[in-house]
Amino acid sequence: MTLATQPFTIEEQPNLKEAEVPQSETLEIQTTPGQTKPIRRAILSVTDKSGIADFARALAAAGVELISTGGTAKLLRDSGIRVKDISELTGFPEMLDGRVKTLHPKVHGGILHVRENAIHRQSVEEHGIEPIDMVVVNLYAFEKTAARPEVSFEELIENIDIGGPSMLRSAAKNFQDVAVVTSPSSYAGIAEELKSTGGLSLETRWKLARKAFATTAAYDSAIATALESIPTPQDFASRNAEFPQTLRLSFSKLADLRYGENPHQRAAVYSDGSKLGIANARQLQGKELSYNNLVDLDAAWELCREFEQPMCAIIKHTNPCGAAIGGDVLTAYQRSLAADPISAFGGVIGINREVDEAAAEEIAKLFVEAIAAPSFAPGALSRFAAKKNLRLLEVRLAAPKSVLKQVSGGLLLQDPDVRPLADSDLTVVTRRHPSKDERADMLFAWKICKHVKSNAIVYARNGQSIGVGAGQMSRVDSCKLGASKAVLPVNGSVAASDAFFPFPDGVEEIARAGATAIIQPGGSKNDPQVIAAADRLGLAMMFTGVRHFRH
Repeated sequence: MTLATQPFTIEEQPNLKEAEVPQSETLEIQTTPGQTKPIRRAILSVTDKSGIADFARALAAAGVELISTGGTAKLLRDSGIRVKDISELTGFPEMLDGRVKTLHPKVHGGILHVRENAIHRQSVEEHGIEPIDMVVVNLYAFEKTAARPEVSFEELIENIDIGGPSMLRSAAKNFQDVAVVTSPSSYAGIAEELKSTGGLSLETRWKLARKAFATTAAYDSAIATALESIPTPQDFASRNAEFPQTLRLSFSKLADLRYGENPHQRAAVYSDGSKLGIANARQLQGKELSYNNLVDLDAAWELCREFEQPMCAIIKHTNPCGAAIGGDVLTAYQRSLAADPISAFGGVIGINREVDEAAAEEIAKLFVEAIAAPSFAPGALSRFAAKKNLRLLEVRLAAPKSVLKQVSGGLLLQDPDVRPLADSDLTVVTRRHPSKDERADMLFAWKICKHVKSNAIVYARNGQSIGVGAGQMSRVDSCKLGASKAVLPVNGSVAASDAFFPFPDGVEEIARAGATAIIQPGGSKNDPQVIAAADRLGLAMMFTGVRHFRH
């Protein structure tokens, strides 16, 4: 690893004022290859305590003196690990309900002093400040607290960490002398390096420092975002009512992907830290996921989660080529496949139930790229094991979040399209009312239509998609395409349209295909002519008053 070898100058940092340039030392990063420094004393203070006892034990075995706070110190002592309380170091008790523990010169002086600076060494020796070579800190779980619907304003404020970010920044700033550890995922590698080399290299300390600054930046961003929508503490109950004036995004990279939509494009996948949804799914088997796999899997998962009944969606290029409900997963899959078995080849599948062995036996007969489901039965995993390239993703349900789309020069932000239909939304506008079965099929087709690229027309019957017209420039062409794509008979089906019919020709095309009822938003200036066409052709038609464009 090669770092800067020259001191930073004002010319290199044009936003830095003359008065801000430190006069007592140069900001030069030493780059002696493999430079390793021992760790003699460490502070451990963590909210996420997973793995901390084993890591502390490894540090102690390497001869590191351990200093800790509150619950972390108790856990370490209960694990039989010798640890000194922070109050022994500072000479002050933890106070103000834990608000003040580490904000002390004996902590930050021990972290921040530059070991090669004679003036710094003289100052810390004069005041009895001992060097601290490692800071192991992760922060109060502010985001999890803020996400809880029942959280109080007082609890939210108390979960703003002060001492933790201060220690992280101090340690990261002085990375040449101090190692800063922010995540349990770093413990094993650090313990191994300490064991094998007796210290940590400059490269490791620099990598950890960058991660620490990213951690505090994300933490501050989460706090600012949560508080920005609260004009006053009295308005806390109505938070998140408006979009923020400043949009702050914080996502952590999970992995680089082989390429993006096409081989000449680079790509990576990032997580919001929730451990929910497709990005955070647990891959149980199969080769590396691609960019297009993830996009299609998200489309499949979002569609199948719309339904309470067992449901299967087969997706190609983000559009459903087959979607169906059934009494069980096997039936739902078979009915989904029957809608368009040719297009299903090489697609991805979303299922909203555990995949059992019987369903796996049938699915394994088709070449599919990936399957997303909440779980897979042992028998299903055994059956799929023979298809080594098939990706299986175990997905935890995530609440719908705001939708982001990048445009040149900025971002678009909108609410998720989660508007459910109520009975009060539905208005029969034709002389003929839909039958009970037609009405059920119309509501099924309406949910599918929401997940089809505009202009969208979906033909359906008995909880099964029959034909899908997607992404056409004119609505009448989508009506024709959906009918022409149908493998199963269109006669006796219903049709759903994601937006209103601007002219009667779409209704006429749907009737010509053999459908008997239509569900659509309404709202066109030509609604009277459209309704008249439906009456003339003997169709039932319902308006929803809700549009579902999908661009």
